Order: sequence, then C-alpha cells, then structure tokens
Amino acid sequence: MENFVASVRLAEAALRDLFEPTPLQRNDHLSAKYGADIWLKREDLTPVRSYKLRGAFNAMRKLIGDGPGHFVCASAGNHAQGVAFACRHFGVRGTIFMPVTTPQQKIDKTRIFGGEAIRIVLTGDYFDQTLAAAQAFCAAEGAQFLSPFDAPDVIEGQATVGLEMLAQLGRAPDLVVLPVGGGGLSAGVTSYFRTEAPATRFAFAEPLGGASLQAALRQGAPVALPAVDSFVDGAAVARIGALPFEALSRFSPDDVYLAPEDRICRTMLEMLNTEGVVLEPAGALALDVLDDLGDLTGKTVVCVCSGGNFDFERLPEVKERAQRYQGVKKYFILRMPQRPGALRDFLEMLGPDDDIARFEYLKKSARNFGSVLIGIETTQPANLSSLMQRLEQGGFAYRDITNDQILSEFLV
Repeated sequence: MENFVASVRLAEAALRDLFEPTPLQRNDHLSAKYGADIWLKREDLTPVRSYKLRGAFNAMRKLIGDGPGHFVCASAGNHAQGVAFACRHFGVRGTIFMPVTTPQQKIDKTRIFGGEAIRIVLTGDYFDQTLAAAQAFCAAEGAQFLSPFDAPDVIEGQATVGLEMLAQLGRAPDLVVLPVGGGGLSAGVTSYFRTEAPATRFAFAEPLGGASLQAALRQGAPVALPAVDSFVDGAAVARIGALPFEALSRFSPDDVYLAPEDRICRTMLEMLNTEGVVLEPAGALALDVLDDLGDLTGKTVVCVCSGGNFDFERLPEVKERAQRYQGVKKYFILRMPQRPGALRDFLEMLGPDDDIARFEYLKKSARNFGSVLIGIETTQPANLSSLMQRLEQGGFAYRDITNDQILSEFLV
C-alpha cells in the first residue's frame, strides 16, 4: 500500500503538466440544507470536464516508454475524451472506437481534444459491439488497449482525486461520497485513504438502473446485471471491474446508496438553477444520495462531482423526469365523451395552478367516447390528487400512465 501511495504522488505531480488541481469548494447551499460542512470536489472542471483524463493520462504515461505508441479505447463519452486529450499531449497515435449511435456533440468534442493525433471509428449499435471491434483491432495492429477502469495504472491515476482532496481540505473529512460506474475512481480514492486517512468513512452512489457494485458486494464477486438503464451514461455499467472490486470488496452492500434516475434529474436541475453548476447525470450521483445518508449534522462531507459533459438538448427530458419524480406532472389517457360541452366540462375541473402540457386525440373509433392523451403540469403534488378526485366525481374515466414505462415510451 505504501508503494501505491508513492505511485499516486508521482502520478499527481506528472498531472500538473496538464492542469492544476480541480477546486474543492465549500457549498453554502448544501451545508445549510444538511447542517453540515459540505464540500464539492469539482472534477467537472478538468480540461475534459471529467476525472477520466487522470487515469488515461497516467496509464499512457507509463506505457509510452522511450518510443511512440498507438493507443486504442472504446467509449461513447468521458473516457474517449480523456484518451484523446492525452494522445494529443504526448503526441502519440490514438484510435477511438465509438458506437454509431453516439451523439454528434460527443464525437465533435472528442475530435477537438485529440486533434490530428486521433482517429475516430464509429462502429456497432451497442457498446458491446464497439468494444469487441476495438479489442479485435488491437490484436491485429499490436496497439495498446486503454481500459476505462479495470487497469492498475488507471486506478492509480483516478486516486489523485483523493490526494488533492486531502491536501486542499487540510484534514481528513468524516465522510466521502463517491459515484460508481466501473469502480476505478472509488477503488483509487478508497485505497489512497486507507493509508492516509483511515478514519474517513465512505458512501458509494450508484444509479438505480445500474447498481453493479451493490450486486457484486452481495454476491461476493462481480456479476453481470441482466439489464442496465443507460440514462446515467457515465455510470451505467453492467459489471463492476475485477480490479476495482478487489479494492472495494471490504465494504458492505449497506455502504452503497441507489439513486433513482428521475431523482437525479431533480438534483441536476437544483444544482443548475440554485448554484449555476452544470452536471451530467453521473456527475450528480454523489449529491443525489445525500438525503439517504442519515443525519449529517456537524460532519465534514466531500462529494465528488465526477463530470459535467451535459448536452443541453437533453434538458427538456431532464426537466420532464424531475417533474415526474416530484409528482407535479402526470400523463393520463382520458375517455372524453363525444358530446358538445364535454371539453369545457373537463377544463373547468382544472385548478388555478394546473396547466395542460399535452393534449392529443389518440382515436375516435368509439361512437360515444374518444381517447385523449393529456399531460398536466402543476405546482404541488396535491393539486393532481385533487384533480383526479374531481375527474372521478364528474364521471370522467381515465388511466394514469405516468409510471407505465411501456405506454409512456410509446405515447409520450
């Protein structure tokens, strides 16, 4: 472990050729909310807006040696951008495999970071296909594959987050909250603290639809999740890395807190509207689980904001999901009587704060009734409960499809 700490210190010193330590900022809003001393480690402020640059740089630094290399990765997001930036810094070739479905914004950013040092290959509709293509390319070309999390040098690079955190705070925090995807960041930081700040506790935040660490801790070994919700794309990993799990296996499943995807949206909007901080879904994970951690009064807590690569074209979706979680937006299929005045009767049932966000006739095949898809936004969840009572009293048949995943995806 002493060798690990020494290696992390060397990695951190080398990183200064790329960027200064990311800020550790006390957040007054969250500190007041929880009666605690809440600090944010702003990994969303690296040159590539995520911590992934640290691991990619450190692994590449050790592999280059005396001659140029050819490095390959498979990624649709932050790891690709980190590898691209490091390739340009070292002046080495990089081939970055990305799924065909990768948003153009992420492709463009990766190309900007890598410049002429990299080539982007778009292949595969799904990440597993992209990964297989990248690994086959490495075998054929004799190139070096850079794992996003399951490699010792990558874990060592991510551990520099912990080194900076302790140096900036000047003392050991009571609690560190870490987001988890493949586990490289958590493995690195916890391993560094095990020697340098052994009294600090840890809480791990995973998306509800991608809880690979919790599943592995319960099983005693990494397991593949049968399905993964890809919304939190920076942490939607079906299987925790083997090497990260070795470092994290000493923790309990109770140390892992699951963040519902819709609630993460609420947290993202809160940070954007209240603090002016732009976080991607994975970057908001550590903040989102603060409500679940029990009484934090008087404690010093550090949350790692792991990334800020958010495409603002997704903002309407984020707002929509946040409203659903808060209970202030619902979708109904309403049976509308086909008679004069029926629509007016329905409109008169709306409260002063109720707003129609969607209104669409689905079919008019029934002689006496038509089906209407209707979305209602309001200011308080109680308003929608009252509206549903008025609908029932007025004889309007309806079905709440807000949480019906299949119907919502098809109709909304």
